[in-house]
Amino acid sequence: MLLLSSALFTTARFPLAVSARLPNPTTTTRLLLFAGLPSSSPLRAFCPRARPSPATCAAFSSTMAAADNPLLVADFDFPPFDRVEPSHVRPGIRELLTRLEGELEELEKGVDPTWGKLVEPLERITDRLEVIWGMVDHLKAVKDSADLRAAVEEVQPDKVKFQLRLGQSKPIYEAFKAIRNSSDWDSLSDARKRIVEAQIKESVLSGVALEDEQREKFNQIEQELEKLTQKFSENVLDATKKFEKLITDKKEIEGLPATALGLAAQTAVSKGHENATAENGPWVITLDAPSYIPVMQHAQNRALREEVYRAYLTRASSGELDNTNIISQILKLRLEKAKLLGYKNYAEVSMAQKMATVERVEELLEKLRAASWGHAVKDMEDLKIFLKDSGSPEANDLTHWDLTFWSERLRESKYDINEEELRPYFALPKVMDGLFTLAHKLFGVTVEPADGLAPVWHSDVKFYCVKDSSNSPVAYFYLILIQDHLKSGGAWMNVTPPVGEKPSLMTFREVETVFHEFGHALQHMLTKQDEGFVAGIRGVEWDAVELPSQFMENWCYHKNTLLSIAKHYETGETLPEEIYAKLVAAKNFRAGTFSWAPGGYAAGYYSYKWAEVLSADAFSAFEDAGLDNEKAIEETGRRFRDTVLALGGGKSPLEVFVSFRGREPSPEPLLRHNGLLPVAA
Repeated sequence: MLLLSSALFTTARFPLAVSARLPNPTTTTRLLLFAGLPSSSPLRAFCPRARPSPATCAAFSSTMAAADNPLLVADFDFPPFDRVEPSHVRPGIRELLTRLEGELEELEKGVDPTWGKLVEPLERITDRLEVIWGMVDHLKAVKDSADLRAAVEEVQPDKVKFQLRLGQSKPIYEAFKAIRNSSDWDSLSDARKRIVEAQIKESVLSGVALEDEQREKFNQIEQELEKLTQKFSENVLDATKKFEKLITDKKEIEGLPATALGLAAQTAVSKGHENATAENGPWVITLDAPSYIPVMQHAQNRALREEVYRAYLTRASSGELDNTNIISQILKLRLEKAKLLGYKNYAEVSMAQKMATVERVEELLEKLRAASWGHAVKDMEDLKIFLKDSGSPEANDLTHWDLTFWSERLRESKYDINEEELRPYFALPKVMDGLFTLAHKLFGVTVEPADGLAPVWHSDVKFYCVKDSSNSPVAYFYLILIQDHLKSGGAWMNVTPPVGEKPSLMTFREVETVFHEFGHALQHMLTKQDEGFVAGIRGVEWDAVELPSQFMENWCYHKNTLLSIAKHYETGETLPEEIYAKLVAAKNFRAGTFSWAPGGYAAGYYSYKWAEVLSADAFSAFEDAGLDNEKAIEETGRRFRDTVLALGGGKSPLEVFVSFRGREPSPEPLLRHNGLLPVAA
């Protein structure tokens, strides 16, 4: 079982979701890769090869004296994950907040609208809170326990209170406005201008302009929203873990592939059925994605699909884990917050922090709707015809728990391809080697194992070093390969576990997931920004953050790249070209249907499609250069690195894109890649 766990452990806001979920400024989410600090980071104290600046060391040493509490250790090279326990959280966070409050008071007393006396000390304050809280938050995601939950729940209001105090600091707000209105404004770099403008906007959205009763009401709303969103997530997690379906008759799970049966038996063993085997059972089905999705895709037992589907969709909707009232309260409080800030609704608040405008989003969605609607209708018609031709009794009663199952059968029939049968060609070590080789070819970096260099929270965690062309370390990242270690949501994989000499084996979709998540890490690790507030993913608008990740997925369909990693783990045979052709042909299966994304992420779910337009257009630059032209690919890759990956939030996403592509983005490459453009007569 493979799961890449994650959070980008750098100066970025913790954690920045970049996998199956988008970053959210108020709720914690998980990523898939956990990166070390880039060398340009003001907190590069985590990198033993690149020592921190005297100011950074002084800030750590003077305010965080060495103590038994690992959360209060001064100047560590890497986060002490192996030492942090739930008992450290309450005293550690409270002491940290006390010290930061003192530093904030000193900053406000002598506030001066200059970079050295305003931005740099402010960055030290915010970075220390984000790094230390990020350690706790990450451990809560990968080592969740009742004690850790209780500790976090107790100190979270204090953390939110300090963040509100910081965001509503009028001296700091006025100092940033003074910089914005000064005669020196035009001489500032683009990155510094972006920081100033972002700080002013964040202060306004944090309620700095509110007075007395309105500010008190706003702060109450923020505290309550933090508590409710945390409880919402915990309820979903607990409800997911609560469901267990014990199966003893193999007929009930006919159709499930060997990997899914193995997982179900492994789960049964963990639940006390110590003699369970993949062949003879018993088997336990859960609502975790590695268990749920194979059931919906492959279980011939319609009643089982219905039971699991209903359980999944109704998680946390009844009993002690019921989120119904919590959802209502969140919606109500978000509306109240929006109106206090002068907006009509919360969607406007959400869009205030995005690259796109409401008008641009509506324009994009309409283009996608117009291009995909006919294809989506045909998708459903084709599925119904397939069911009738198959003689299925479900043909006249097709419902929600049937769609995924029959779509998979249609895909297999249409393209003569079975992902489970391709696992032997995608051994995890070979996939990772191929990914790192691609990163070297495109971006000139080398990825090497660095196990033992940094403390880890579990022995299964792998640690890597990223080096530049001069062989100097520029970043580090963590990779966790066991699904059970990720307690919260995020991207997942159900890779067959290694047995003896047999490596972990992946499906092609899981290969795409690895490439996707590594794209997020690359943007953070290869940043060239010297300003910490806009380094890496930090400062990048929500709806642009998926560009590098979705861009990397395209390489899974690049013939030379895929065939270089698709080697049979036993024979060394390369994936046959006819199977590669089938994978490419199947890429756009039901593309019209999948163009219709559900809502979510506080009016931010469109961000995936928005970023997909950017990523498809970015990849089209490589197509224009010639995908078989190695020199052109390398040159274009370096340009992508020096713009999209290097500039971070130092320029607007549109400027970054134009600096790479030479023009504004077009939806045409996305529609072309998805087979949604009209076919010429």
